[in-house]
Amino acid sequence: MPVLIKDVAQGSPAQKAGIRPGMQLESINRHPIEDVLDYQFYATERRLEIRLLDGETPLSVKVRKEQYDDLGLEFETYLMDRQHSCKNKCVFCFVDQMPPGMRDTLYFKDDDSRLSFLFGNYITLTNMEEKDIRRIIEMHISPVNVSVHTTNPELRVKMMANPKAASSLKYLEQLAEGGVKVNTQIVLCPGLNDGEELERSLGDLGALWPGVQSVAVVPVGLTRYREKLYPLRPFTPEEAGAVIDQIENFTQRFYERRGCRLAYAADEFYLKAGRDLPDAEYYGEFSQLENGVGLLALLRQELSDALADSVDCEKERHISVATGVAAGDFIREMTEKIAARYPNFHCQVYPVLNDFFGREITVAGLVTGRDIIRQLQKRELGEALYIPGVMLRHEQDKFLDDLTIPDLERELGVPVHTVDNDGYEFLNTLMDEELF
Repeated sequence: MPVLIKDVAQGSPAQKAGIRPGMQLESINRHPIEDVLDYQFYATERRLEIRLLDGETPLSVKVRKEQYDDLGLEFETYLMDRQHSCKNKCVFCFVDQMPPGMRDTLYFKDDDSRLSFLFGNYITLTNMEEKDIRRIIEMHISPVNVSVHTTNPELRVKMMANPKAASSLKYLEQLAEGGVKVNTQIVLCPGLNDGEELERSLGDLGALWPGVQSVAVVPVGLTRYREKLYPLRPFTPEEAGAVIDQIENFTQRFYERRGCRLAYAADEFYLKAGRDLPDAEYYGEFSQLENGVGLLALLRQELSDALADSVDCEKERHISVATGVAAGDFIREMTEKIAARYPNFHCQVYPVLNDFFGREITVAGLVTGRDIIRQLQKRELGEALYIPGVMLRHEQDKFLDDLTIPDLERELGVPVHTVDNDGYEFLNTLMDEELF
């Protein structure tokens, strides 16, 4: 189906070839264009034959450009068609545990392979067909991020409430054999896919290495909005420790055979168990940072390097940091390292309890603006409050409860700034000084 061209960039190869807004794109070099992946893949060549519709009139234009230069076409949506939604009903789905009355986009469940490649989203493969897998392999789209949860077909059907959850596991093998790199994740639920089932999943995924290049094991997140949902509970500290032991034992064996580590427990498991985090080198290329795997180890290493590289500074600083409960002690340890290097630096760390979703939710990325206001309104915040950037949505303008940074500043009476998970940026931002 032809795709409507919304705009054409000034001075672009497309404009110079006479392509105008309102035309419809049909094909590039005789390849039908259905979405952004087709467009980006086939528009990279130097010489293009582009077929369009101008109203009902077929039209063909030729374009010459440098390879990989942007053709210059813009469309109604970034994907060039509708976003693919999830067809599963996972027993642990976080969207099903959202409170009512939030913005519509928070209730949409995406399961779109294009978003996996473009933005790192995880997909389940259950709404894909053989032709979709062939396209990924032919286009060499890599890496692809896949939510596996278990390699036991019957258990996967149970956990995802979708008959295709079993048959779609074959696509993992096809992607791996086709040269596509795959990052996988397992959302671990006590008594469901842990223990022997986790051992099976790790072994099956390990057999697909090097196609499968990493496995992140993350604990199930449970809010207080679980009425009429599958009965699940959080991991105890002892169980979290047992999960860490199981994964580390597996990955040590794998390392001895293959020379690399494959599977990693999320940072949250270590915090829950009260265990020391591994050193940064343990995580290799940090392929699962977005899953909260190695995030804190990397920050710790980068901050240590930053402190060693930084210049002297006598600036007086009295500030505060708000974070999730899970990382509270860790962030306090990091600010104490800064204070040891800069004695005029004073920082109060406030772990924020998650009353919005429920106190079992302890990660910083799910802390809401209203919980920060309610818990910090009468606290000593110093000259400014700093929060992790992950507390805000991708556009960095709103918390999950739609409050904004100006809302916090008005209610708390201090400037509020975000800080990224980068050790050098963390130091510069908290010190409000360029130290390198």
